[in-house]
Formats: sequence, C-alpha cells, structure tokens
Amino acid sequence: MGATAGERHTSGARRYVPIADHGLIGDLRSVALVGTDGTIDWYCCPSFDAPSVFAALLDAERGGCFELAAAAPARTKQFYFPDTNVLITRFFTEEGVGEVQDFMPIAGAAAKEGRHRLIRRVLCVRGSVPFRSRVAPRFDYGARPHTLSLTGDTAVFDAGTMALALTATVAMEGDGQDVRADFKLTEGDAAVFALDQVGADVPPRGCACAEAEEQFGATVRYWRRWLSSSRYRGRWREMVHRSALTLKLLTYEPTGAIVAAPTTSLPEEIGGERNWDYRYVWVRDAAFCVYALLRLGFTEEAEAFMGFVSRHISPGDGSPSGPLQIMYGIDGRTDLPERELPHLEGHQGSAPVRVGNAAADQLQLDIYGALIDSIYLYDKWAEPISSEQWENVCALVDWVCAHWDQPDEGIWETRGGRKNFLYSRLMCWVAIERAVRMANRRGLPADLGRWLTSRDAIYRRIMSRCWSKERRAFVQQEDGDVLDAAVLMMPMSKFIAPTDPKWLSTLDSLTAELVSDSLVYRYDPQVSPDGLRGDEGTFSICSFWYVEALTRAGRLDEASLAFEKMLTYANHLGLYAEEISHTGEQQGNFPQAFTHLALISAAFNLDRALG
Repeated sequence: MGATAGERHTSGARRYVPIADHGLIGDLRSVALVGTDGTIDWYCCPSFDAPSVFAALLDAERGGCFELAAAAPARTKQFYFPDTNVLITRFFTEEGVGEVQDFMPIAGAAAKEGRHRLIRRVLCVRGSVPFRSRVAPRFDYGARPHTLSLTGDTAVFDAGTMALALTATVAMEGDGQDVRADFKLTEGDAAVFALDQVGADVPPRGCACAEAEEQFGATVRYWRRWLSSSRYRGRWREMVHRSALTLKLLTYEPTGAIVAAPTTSLPEEIGGERNWDYRYVWVRDAAFCVYALLRLGFTEEAEAFMGFVSRHISPGDGSPSGPLQIMYGIDGRTDLPERELPHLEGHQGSAPVRVGNAAADQLQLDIYGALIDSIYLYDKWAEPISSEQWENVCALVDWVCAHWDQPDEGIWETRGGRKNFLYSRLMCWVAIERAVRMANRRGLPADLGRWLTSRDAIYRRIMSRCWSKERRAFVQQEDGDVLDAAVLMMPMSKFIAPTDPKWLSTLDSLTAELVSDSLVYRYDPQVSPDGLRGDEGTFSICSFWYVEALTRAGRLDEASLAFEKMLTYANHLGLYAEEISHTGEQQGNFPQAFTHLALISAAFNLDRALG
C-alpha cells in the first residue's frame, strides 16, 4: 500500500483498503475482516446476517471500525498462524517489530457461557513499538446511535438494542462516542483488547494477558485438530487447506448452515450496481461445499448441513417456486426482504448497499441437482441417509420430473426474465440420475419408470435444443447461440464424456470467446442481457471449472498452467473474492465459498490426473 501502516486516509478512494487486503477470523457464528493496516473493517455481531458493528468497508466515514496499529511509520505483513484461522498482522518500524494477533475463541469457558468474543493480542517481539487504537462501533449498519460508558478498563457501547463491552489491559480514554488508546510496548511486553456482546446474561468481563495467551493456544489447537482430519496430501496442500479452513469459517455451527460469503454489497465492479448480500445459505453453494469438504475427508460439516436440510427444507411446502427456495437464512427462515441503505456510500462509492436478497423468490431449477448430488455423495462417502431423508429425496425428484422443462432465472440469478437455460436442464438431469443411482445401489423404493423417462427426456432435449451446429458448441439456452461458462459442468456432472467430440469443440469455443489468460468470464452481458447495467470481471469459480474441464479432457499441461496462473490471483493469505477485475483486483463479496470449493475440486482432480 502507498501509506504507512496504521494511517487511515480521509479523502478520495484511498480511504478504502482494497477488498483483497484483508484477512478473515471467526468463531463459526460470525467473522471479522482485518485489513493489512491492522483495522477491522467489517464485523457483524452476533451472527453472519446480523447488522454490522464495523462496516468501514462499505462507508469509511459512517461504517465504523476498530483501528489497532503501530503509531510510527511501518511496513506491514499479514499471515496466518500455520494451519489455523488465527491472523497475525506484523508491523516493522525503525525502533522495533510488533504484531497484532487476531482471533475469536471457539472452545472453552467463554464459549460455554455464551461469550463469543473477539480478542486482539498485541505484542512487541523486538525493540520497542508505540501503538495506537481507536474503537468506533457504528451499530445497525451505521444507522443507530449509541452511548459510551467508560469505567476503568471497561468501555460499554450501548445502542439500546445491543451493547458491546471493550476491555483492555492498557489505559483507554473516551473520544465522543469512541474510545482511544495510546501505549508503547518493549520487547516481551503484551497488551490485550477484548470485545464482547454483553447483556443481562453476559456481563462485561476483562481478559488478562495470561487468559488471552491461554485462549490463543486453545484456538490454535482447535483449528489444527480440525484440519488434521484432511486426507489431502497433494501438490497444493497449503492452498487447499487454506480453502478448507475458509469454508469452515463460513459455517454457522448452531444450525449447520453454510453461507455463500460473509459480506454484503462488495462490488462486482467499482462504481457499479452489482452489489448483493451473500450472508445466506444458497442451496447450490452449500451443497457444493459439502462435496468439497467430503472430498477432503470432513464429514461432520456434511452431516450438519444434512441436518439443516432436514429441518428447514420441506418438500411439502409447495410454494410457487417449488419445494426449495434458492436460499435461506442461517436459521432456516425463508423471508429475506431486500432493501437499500442509502446512508452508506458503498465500497469506494459503489452504491447501492443492499441487505437481504430478492433473488430468494427466484426459480432456479439447478439447485435440485446440486442438493441431491450432495445427498448422494454423503450417502456414498459418509453414512447412509435415513428412510425419512429418502422420502424427501423422492418428493424432490418427483417435483423435478413434473417441472424440469420450465424456464427459470438460472444459476447466475439474472434479472432479465426467465429463460430455458442449459445449466438448469443439466442439473435437473443430475437430480434424477443421482437419485436413480441411490435407489439402485441400496435397493430403495422409487418410481424408477417415471424417473428414467424424465431423465432421458432431459438428455435428449439438451442434445437437440442446446447444441448449436453453427457455433459447434453447447450454448447458454435452448435454440440460442450465446456461450456460457456454466456448461463447463457438463463433463464434471458426468452428463457427457470429457473427450466427446461435441464437448471438445465446446471447450475450444469457450477458450476462444470467454477465456482471458486462463481467467474465465461467465458470459458476455452485451450479447446476453441479464437485466443489470455495467460489466463484471472474470468469475473465479468458472476459472477453476475450466481447469477441471481441461484436466478431464486430458489436457494436463494446459490445466496445470491455468491452475498455477489462477493461484497467483489469490490475495496474500490465499483468499479469493467472487471475481477478478480487468486489472487483476479482487471484486465482489469476500471471501467467496464458491471460489474456494472450486479450487479444492480442481486441485484434487488435477493432482490425481498428474499422478
């Protein structure tokens, strides 16, 4: 960055730390994004989808933040404590080296009493370093005022509907609604800041240096113990394991939900309107996460998500969009009204800022294939599904058999009207085909005659209506001629052989039209209007799908090069947003589950193919 560490700019776009210049910490309930300058720019309390407390990523002035940095010119480096989600931001000054260790404890007494706290442990590791801190919460996305009560080592920020307590082992002073601290540490010294949501059942409680050290050790052990279950021993272990740790951070432990991303409204294009709230459970994204985690040997998360599905997704609901919504709240709720927050300017002025998501009411037929495929894999790799779960699968498949030929909004959630998308047809075929496999393997009761008739009808429809003789490629929608990267899933879903001449011709067409130096656009909005203004970057999940398609086609040199190039676009910690801009910057909500699960799948399959 062009500024010294700890310095916050107050004019122009430089007020904003780039999306990629952040690390992620969390406690399986919520997360915080910590900038490379030591500032927490995003934190929702007490859960992923709760209103923000710190949201400087969306408004540098009104969003609120938690600054903690060297008070002298410094270079910074940020890294994870190995094999954990404990984040360290190190400050190199002329007089010494200091670091901030950021983490959210998951186990132990604090968690048992409902105290989900954020701990910032400051150390001087060489020489001496002056530090400064400013804690400026802005409740309810910066819309709700609060009062400050500062007594001794405890500051309580009370917004009426929520209160946060900040305790520190150094002196703090009030500054209007905010709290500041200036202190100097010499080699071996430490200081601790702890932030808790407090209330009648959880009173303010300090965190002494010894307790913070113990909590640090316990959190490190938790993450290393979890990661030790991984079966991956391949070439890209560090990136694969970072992706797995990231996916784990996106799980909501109380219900088994998995969010698509922990942020809202980070722009897909700076200054554009493609700004969405991703802090919910997309059936598709979560189901793909289950596949990625099962591949690595993590079965508990799959079991927890199956529990979420069983509790909150009832095939008997019969809503206009079918028995499944495309997304749910982390508690299983179905009502996710979308609204704009006009008082926030958006990241680097990218308005509007939205919370909630109107796409929850869309019809997306592909989600049935994603979900039933994940159930199939769970039944195969983890443990057999129950008789009740099988009844639910049958009800879903029967619905797919009756409705697969409808137009829908498709995987990309277009807002330009329903169309007959190939990908939606493909995943309806997957839904039926995987259910047939389960029924045959386990001898389960099923209306196989009807299922097979529908499965074969879908196959023939795709082959006759979604193949363009002129383009010599499978195309985005029936009787069309537009290419779409979603068709990369055709060989991955085992619909078509990865060396089929029609598929290889499609792969060549996609390479020529949608691939830019191994990065893949999902489609061209200029020739396939999606109801929104502006352009977007390359879609990172599509880039990893492309690697996998090349791998399965036997083009291993091309696949290896594309994969290695894609790894260079990760941020300094190995994290990815949704898209990559024309200039190589991360765009969209961050980090994105879709991208990380696709990385895992591509690495697993490429590794196996290379032998």
